[in-house]
Amino acid sequence: MNVTVFGVGYVGLVQAAVLADVGHNVCCVDVDPAKIDGLKNGVIPIYEPGLSDLVLNNYEKKRITFTTDAEKGIAFSELQFIAVGTPPDEDGSADLQYVLAVAGKIASHMDGNKIVIDKSTVPVGTADKVHAHMSEILQQRGVKFSFNVVSNPEFLKEGSALDDCMRPERIVIGTDSSEVEATMRELYEPFSRNHDKIMIMDVRSAEFTKYAANCMLATKISFMNEMSNLAERLGVDIEQVRKGIGSDSRIGYHFIYPGCGYGGSCFPKDVQALERSANEIGYDAKILKAVEKVNYRQKEVLFDHVRSFYHDELDGKTFAVWGLSFKPNTDDMREASSRVLMESLWNVGAKVQAYDPEAMEEAQRIYGTKDNLTLMGTKEAALHGADGLIIVTEWKSFRVPDFEKMSVELKDKVIFDGRNLYDPARVEGMGLAYYGIGRGRSIKR
Repeated sequence: MNVTVFGVGYVGLVQAAVLADVGHNVCCVDVDPAKIDGLKNGVIPIYEPGLSDLVLNNYEKKRITFTTDAEKGIAFSELQFIAVGTPPDEDGSADLQYVLAVAGKIASHMDGNKIVIDKSTVPVGTADKVHAHMSEILQQRGVKFSFNVVSNPEFLKEGSALDDCMRPERIVIGTDSSEVEATMRELYEPFSRNHDKIMIMDVRSAEFTKYAANCMLATKISFMNEMSNLAERLGVDIEQVRKGIGSDSRIGYHFIYPGCGYGGSCFPKDVQALERSANEIGYDAKILKAVEKVNYRQKEVLFDHVRSFYHDELDGKTFAVWGLSFKPNTDDMREASSRVLMESLWNVGAKVQAYDPEAMEEAQRIYGTKDNLTLMGTKEAALHGADGLIIVTEWKSFRVPDFEKMSVELKDKVIFDGRNLYDPARVEGMGLAYYGIGRGRSIKR
């Protein structure tokens, strides 16, 4: 099948590459000439394990093409994916200007029937807005073409997006058209061979499913972080509690790891957007507000630990920071806890020596050249001359460090672990002070 994908960001590029890999012909359209030129020359604009090889392989086989010519993409296929960004507006609601701009472009140049597929994460009612916008433009053109607007939300996790796309747990399709359903089933048939993973529902329910899923996961994280703060004050080890409650099949082990807050492009934005949608219809979404509030506070916990340990005397201190991306296996620093931590340290006169396996260029792009930030080539180099170590992201390469080397390198022999990677007794046995999240040992001020 021929498929057009508008937007070569995280969602669009992954979806396009995976569709091409099973044999579909995909035309990717983006307004950014630098991205398109880069992709044509083998430069992938985002880091995702395995994505570069997949894109390059299918580009060489001419199953995937890249262009800035929207008219070319519109003429290429009946299936038109919209996978552009929906950044938070000033009030936290999802900004639909890019989605509607693509819809308008399709309506302005379509010369036949189209199936327009909302892949971007959008609020309930967006498909109605897209349909109305396109209908108005077609009316202005004085032409009558049939088109359907489908909701087909993505459920990708950064760091494992290819696997999520190739082996999806579910494929949600929102449509009331049996003809469109048949076309979408044909498109996704290669991903639903083992058993039927396709779930057909009405458009508004499909739109809501994406938000509900992300908000549920964010709620689990904030709940566990709330428990970790209680545990710390009650002399309880939250890691033992996590194992205890995770063994209950009704709860499970996923998304109950306490830490220094969630980030990224999805959870913060989607919780805020659904909260604003609730406000628009006069509903007070108290749980969503609490989830957001707890997460905001949790991002300050690491700095609070550092500040308490040093009795607010941080001016002139230097800290090694391991991990800048909001989670492992990505270079994405959007809403990352590392940013809150580093900016708090800088505000009190401290310096940072940071290392991340993938996010160094992104950190350089965000912060530029700063006297109080040094990006180090290795995690070991970041330790040299530092007063203490702060761990923000749970990269695998951080899990088995050389504690003896840490004890020698760190002037104050202290580790602040925002992801509970280590056993406190083992670390302390190596002569290091250790403060995790909710490990039952508050720092006395």
